[in-house]
Amino acid sequence: MKKLFAILAIFGMMSVGLSSVLMAQETTPAEQTEEVASAPVETASAAVEETGNGGFHQALKVKFIEGGASFMSLIMIALILGLAFSLERIIYLSLADVDPDVFLGKVGDALDRGDVEAAKDIARTTRGPVASIVYQGLLRLDQGADVVERSIVSYGGVQSGLLERNLSWITLFIAIAPSLGFLGTVVGMVQAFDDIQRAGDMSPTIVAGGMKVALITTVGGLIVALILQVIYNYILSKMEGILNKMEDASITFLDQVIKYNVKYKNL
Repeated sequence: MKKLFAILAIFGMMSVGLSSVLMAQETTPAEQTEEVASAPVETASAAVEETGNGGFHQALKVKFIEGGASFMSLIMIALILGLAFSLERIIYLSLADVDPDVFLGKVGDALDRGDVEAAKDIARTTRGPVASIVYQGLLRLDQGADVVERSIVSYGGVQSGLLERNLSWITLFIAIAPSLGFLGTVVGMVQAFDDIQRAGDMSPTIVAGGMKVALITTVGGLIVALILQVIYNYILSKMEGILNKMEDASITFLDQVIKYNVKYKNL
């Protein structure tokens, strides 16, 4: 639910920004036909002037407008959705990453006293996959260490799947962002040749201006893919650390179960 609200809020802010971009790009078809030859020069001069006045933010807005609202908006949507899924995973993994040594110490003390219910309460009130795995093992403590081990392995696979949830969406946006950029470049080149045909002149200014606009979408797509790739690798490293803690905690918990069976069950 929190992720849904965050995505809706981001889309609301993005719609306001896109409306101003679309207003800035409104021209009549007649004006577009008459100003084909002069548009690249005027756009370049305006971009230089606005960049000098507004800094990086203004330069970014100018390049966004030059790249075209259609493909640049799709690339921006891919970035926003990718960041939304990445943020959700980072928050989930941060909440799941607890100190297993402190937790297992409390569980081990309870088992040493023979108080299984206290150990279950500790596992039930502690968040994270390690506590969930230990709780499943405690539920089957009376069935022997072999059953506890199988339950840990089975439920460990479930917890691993929960940790990996939504990662496929992040990889999708990493792949789709540069693809949209390349598609925008191809479409922009086609439009550049249409401008040359309408102008009836193979002017270097027209060619350079059209090519620059076409390549901006590729740059935007690659930047988005690089940003999401760095965040994705950070999420993977964090997830691998949690999985390693789960494996170590499982071994420690099995040792505690064996000690409990030897002490209280004579197994």
